[in-house]
Amino acid sequence: MAKDTSPLIKKAIEGDQKSYEALVKRYQRGLYNMVYQMVKNREETEDLVQETFIKAFKALESYNDHYAFSTWLYKIAYNNCIDSIRKRKLKTYPLDKPIRTNEGEVKQEIKDDSASPEKEFLFAERSKQIQQSIDSLPPRYKRVIELRHRHEKSYEEIAEILKIPLGTVKARIFRAREMLKKKLMMD
Repeated sequence: MAKDTSPLIKKAIEGDQKSYEALVKRYQRGLYNMVYQMVKNREETEDLVQETFIKAFKALESYNDHYAFSTWLYKIAYNNCIDSIRKRKLKTYPLDKPIRTNEGEVKQEIKDDSASPEKEFLFAERSKQIQQSIDSLPPRYKRVIELRHRHEKSYEEIAEILKIPLGTVKARIFRAREMLKKKLMMD
């Protein structure tokens, strides 16, 4: 079960180096995984995670303890990633001009990926099936799936909310996903 971070945060604000280190140790792996999923580059991920901690510690006094520290920290990391991605210079081409090749000029054609009424209907139907499958789960499995996927809670936060061990949370989520897979394959 995740421990309360309030004492660590208070000590870190007062300048206690061990509290800083404890907070880094507690959240570093999760931040690394989230950032890596966004940027897909190990060196950049390491830099962004380090920048996230630096920004967080500089702004630690502005943290509102009415919210989960992890949520606040992950939001800083997310914004940091978005800023980094925006800074990357992508080579772009104007859409209205043909591209010159050795063989001459080629006009660009862009596929229209906008949702058709059929796609929207199928998406809505599938969403309804998924929700019905979730609703049909036994309550203890339904609750962990909703907390994880609808409310985007971490495993640790779910364990805290439900007052159950972290391993139990992981097992229930695994079993719930297996049940959902079977139900959805039958539909």
